[in-house]
Amino acid sequence: MDLPRNSFKHAIAAGRRQIGFWLALSDSYAAEAVAGAGFDWLVLDMEHAPNTLTSVLTQLQALAPYPGAAVVRPAWNDMVAIKQVLDLGAQTLLIPYVQTAEEAQAAVAAVRYPPRGVRGVSAGARASRYGRVADYPQRAEEELCLLVQVETAAALEQLEAIAAVEGVDGVFIGPADLAASLGHLGQPGHPEVKAAVLDAIRRLLAAGKPSGLLTLDATFADECLAAGAAFVAVGIDAAVLARGADALRQRFPS
Repeated sequence: MDLPRNSFKHAIAAGRRQIGFWLALSDSYAAEAVAGAGFDWLVLDMEHAPNTLTSVLTQLQALAPYPGAAVVRPAWNDMVAIKQVLDLGAQTLLIPYVQTAEEAQAAVAAVRYPPRGVRGVSAGARASRYGRVADYPQRAEEELCLLVQVETAAALEQLEAIAAVEGVDGVFIGPADLAASLGHLGQPGHPEVKAAVLDAIRRLLAAGKPSGLLTLDATFADECLAAGAAFVAVGIDAAVLARGADALRQRFPS
């Protein structure tokens, strides 16, 4: 059995834009329903959603028949958490709150086997198709994609250094936390925040590193894509459900 190909990794490396969607409901049934819409990548969030390893596993299984790439965001840049998610079969990881090149290097080490890293070895995990990908330890790195999340003013000052870390495949800019860091808590649409995001995208483009973000503002998503962003998520399942329910209730008042 061969190692599965990571379509998302190869797409952003080739400069093909990828439109994504956030899965925060932590449910495989909901994940499968969204997967049929045809998004290029789908985030399983363990940082700000009530996901567990088991719920991530069932969602990875639900998404497997669909072409959209699963991206898992662990709760923290922690080698144990990263190891467990990789063993479940996740091939693309989004690591939150990376502030320095050293923290990015730690994330790279966590996704690599020794001697290039510190990932623990398991012969029969789902990642290797339960041992059926015979050369998995030797080849796993080929199809793993590491995205690091830059989401503070301090991290933006280190942007080029973070992007230059060997093994970082892309940089994700977090508008919500960046807004808080810039003194605009709860205002990711503030002009200063938008300007900082667009500037980061342009800097990353100049550095030759794919960039991405999540925004529910469709106009701003278009601006980011025009500026050179490679992977942009444009919706959240919980928000779509809540706003859809709001609209329906308003249409039929008591």
